[in-house]
Amino acid sequence: MSLFTLWIDADALPRMLRELLFRVSDRHELQLVFVANQPLGIAPSRRIRCIQVLQGADVADWEIVNQMQPGDLVITQDIPLAAQVVAKGGTALNPRGELYTEANIRERLSIRDYMEGLRGAGVQTGGPAAMSERERKKFADALEAVIVRLKRVASNKVQSLNSEVPKT
Repeated sequence: MSLFTLWIDADALPRMLRELLFRVSDRHELQLVFVANQPLGIAPSRRIRCIQVLQGADVADWEIVNQMQPGDLVITQDIPLAAQVVAKGGTALNPRGELYTEANIRERLSIRDYMEGLRGAGVQTGGPAAMSERERKKFADALEAVIVRLKRVASNKVQSLNSEVPKT
């Protein structure tokens, strides 16, 4: 049984990270749920599920926020989704290895809104550069560290609950 679920906002996930996520799921025995508004071509398995949502802005985000539980981990580069995950008690990590926290999410939202305003005014801001092997490694290292921490926290909670159950 998995102590928490690893949710993936899969519409914009770099393909090079899929295999890494499959290996992490196997190594840590974690449930993976890929959520997208298009078919992903990922074969479901004992620990891997795919949810295809209807087309539309933020539909996949809503699905993740509605189904995730506090303590779950969400991989996303969508800052508003990350803010909702953090507010709900989850952990959000972007595909380049940046952890979104209560301490940094407001700043990230402000920068995102500012850039959106520039784009709305016709300023060409460009998008993110293609993911490099170095960034893939940074993500892998950050993911491993977050999973180890979340497993420890979840395990401590389970032990605490078990110690509170009266013995009959």
